[in-house]
Amino acid sequence: MGVGDRRALITGVGGQDGSYLAELLLEQGYDVFGTVRSGSAADYPNLAAVCDQVQVIEADVLDQDSMVRALRACAPGEVYNLASVSFVPASWDQPALTAEFAAVGVTVILEAIREVDAATRFYQASSSEIFGEPAESPQSSDTPLSPLTPYGVAKAYGHFITRSYRRRYGLHASTGILYNHESPRRPLEFVTRKITHGAASISLGLQQELSLGDLDARRDWGYAPDYVRAMWLMVQQDVPDDYVVATGEAHSVRELVEAAFGHVGLDWREHVVTDSSLKRGKAELHNLIGDASKAQRQLGWTPTLGFEELVQTMVEADVATLRRQARPIA
Repeated sequence: MGVGDRRALITGVGGQDGSYLAELLLEQGYDVFGTVRSGSAADYPNLAAVCDQVQVIEADVLDQDSMVRALRACAPGEVYNLASVSFVPASWDQPALTAEFAAVGVTVILEAIREVDAATRFYQASSSEIFGEPAESPQSSDTPLSPLTPYGVAKAYGHFITRSYRRRYGLHASTGILYNHESPRRPLEFVTRKITHGAASISLGLQQELSLGDLDARRDWGYAPDYVRAMWLMVQQDVPDDYVVATGEAHSVRELVEAAFGHVGLDWREHVVTDSSLKRGKAELHNLIGDASKAQRQLGWTPTLGFEELVQTMVEADVATLRRQARPIA
């Protein structure tokens, strides 16, 4: 292995996926670097367990000179681009910013890699949102793209430009088309975490009810640490490619609510109220289910946590956190 092969740079290292990926790479013996706009690893709560092991570099994924300096500073063998707006509804409020990070930012990083070291392996975090209203179900990496949201459209650009650079310049550049993947590190605005946190809070007597939108909306939900393992496996392959990472199972918000409240011994119908203002627009009501058979076949990847276990894990983490926060300081 050459110099830098066990060095990795993660953009978006402070987010859910970035922090889990950092932990995985550290377990694999990597030197891990992460880009931040300002501050240090200690400023990012998701990195609390490894903040003294992740070396942060101030860099802007929208500034090519900045990314070139970052790449030269750490000389990574692998770059994982996880920097993007990730909350889909917010992309309607900030469509230009979403496009900058999810589309332009990818191009900036690819150009920086070409300038510094074209042998660097690259991973691009793509999204099931690129399928929008798909022509087939389940979706594979060969399914035509039909994005509807600003987030999905921007992610489609990032997906295509990564493939373009792979073909044009021979870069080892892979994309992971990730379906919804959750964990206790999801921000509270995501419906999964909103539900598990709400169930935990109600079970502890800290709140009485939980307002939700469309209980019939369905998603293919998986466990975030499983999905970052798939990212790493993609980059280890001899030949770069595009992969769908999903469970292949769709569950409704109602099922998620039932599982979360049931785990703490509550009848969700006594606490959940429907708020029509929280329902998504027509452009976000698509039913996406992923076909991860290619990832299973070529990467040897399979999810370790099922739907019920995922929900229970998140509820238990929220109960523990709320209890800890409520404990008086001695």
